[in-house]
Amino acid sequence: MAMQLSVPAILALKEALCSVYWYKLELRGFLQFCLSNPSILNNFNWENYKRQIASDVVDFLVANPDQHISDLTKLCYDLCKLTDFSHLKVLDDGPQKVERARNAVNQLRQLVEPHQSVLKEQDEIKRRRELAAKKLEENAAVRQKLEAICSKYKAMVSSDDPQGRGFELERVMYEVFNLFDLDPKASFRNLGEQIDGAFSLDGTEFLFEAKWHKGLVNKAELAAFSDKVTTKLENTLGIFLSINGFSPDGVAAHQAGGASILLMDGGDLMAILEERIDFVNLLLRKKRHAAQTGNIYLSYYQMVPTNHFERGALKAS
Repeated sequence: MAMQLSVPAILALKEALCSVYWYKLELRGFLQFCLSNPSILNNFNWENYKRQIASDVVDFLVANPDQHISDLTKLCYDLCKLTDFSHLKVLDDGPQKVERARNAVNQLRQLVEPHQSVLKEQDEIKRRRELAAKKLEENAAVRQKLEAICSKYKAMVSSDDPQGRGFELERVMYEVFNLFDLDPKASFRNLGEQIDGAFSLDGTEFLFEAKWHKGLVNKAELAAFSDKVTTKLENTLGIFLSINGFSPDGVAAHQAGGASILLMDGGDLMAILEERIDFVNLLLRKKRHAAQTGNIYLSYYQMVPTNHFERGALKAS
């Protein structure tokens, strides 16, 4: 609690305790429920008048704010929630006692609700800060891993072993899928088909193919991959990564109605590794665009204005 109760609020709290709980046993039961250390109630004279007991307990809590401010908060909060005073109706002059208790609680509510609103707002600010700190910490780990993957990928660019570079690319993408919690499967062979990898996202299974040719991936290679995908279950899509892009005729032939593959190039991969966009957002935007337009080849550079090509997308996401 950022501030102590005002004097009127303290008086209203004492009055509410006396009015709501007619018997000392009931009052003690309520206090035991609210106090973090109910044993402190043993320090008071319970043979005394109820009003004096309530006053002594509240004064003790107020006098020790560092230890008991949360207890005061709970006392006020629980009293302010009360709307049923039927337990007082059975007493002599029951209706009058109910009315007095209701008025006392309403008075307390008017005095402490603004205070509790401030506390609630402060708690919410604290919660948001904790979440932001946690996300920042998590993103720091993601960025560190992406930097390692990016360094590995850049080292592959200068490789003079095309076949070895292709295998390394599969391993790099497996690490990317794993980093973004996509339950990746490594390269596998299924009934004579070579699949470079697979992963799951939002109930959709994705088959993955990666090529690092000097030239563009052509129509025939896209057709071969598309056939692998269409022979699987209906909730299966394909993602084809060609570092150097795709031939226009190949793209055109596979973006008609019923397309089951999405295309990704080296520029997309670098945008991920340099933190301009995360892989999941990239893939979902490609998928949504293909569903809306039929275009299966939307590059990262077509998604954002040129002045947005900057690092740090993970920090803001």
